[in-house]
Amino acid sequence: MQPDNLISLKDDMVAFIAGHGMRRLNAYVTEDVPTVIFEEENPDGWKDFVEHAKAAGSPFVTMSEVILEKADVAILLDQLRDQTFPDDNSEEIDDAEYLVNHVGKVGYLQLGFAHQGVMFIFEVATDWYDSFQNLMETVTDLGGIVVDDSDE
Repeated sequence: MQPDNLISLKDDMVAFIAGHGMRRLNAYVTEDVPTVIFEEENPDGWKDFVEHAKAAGSPFVTMSEVILEKADVAILLDQLRDQTFPDDNSEEIDDAEYLVNHVGKVGYLQLGFAHQGVMFIFEVATDWYDSFQNLMETVTDLGGIVVDDSDE
């Protein structure tokens, strides 16, 4: 079970990376870069990932985090309300309002290292962050729907 705040995991990662004599580069690896996603069922699998980075000769590991901001929740709520008007009692709005409980928490961490032109990535996210991402995708998908009411 994942905690609802990954801050202590982040602190552990920072210490572990430094303990292996590696540096950290604050950077997010985007989806348009060739990547290999590290999959590990073990909750401490990220340690294996860092050890793989060191074994590959990588001098640094990229690290990115997402902290939920109050403004993120507010924008999401505004967009959901605009798209569900006049039904302000939708389940999505309730889910978005619940996210306020997680403002200021770390919900997503990404580690990465480059090897032979490919980025190797380790990702971990909380359940609430996954819900936030799903709601954002819902808003984006709904915003792209075009209604044709022309009378031909």
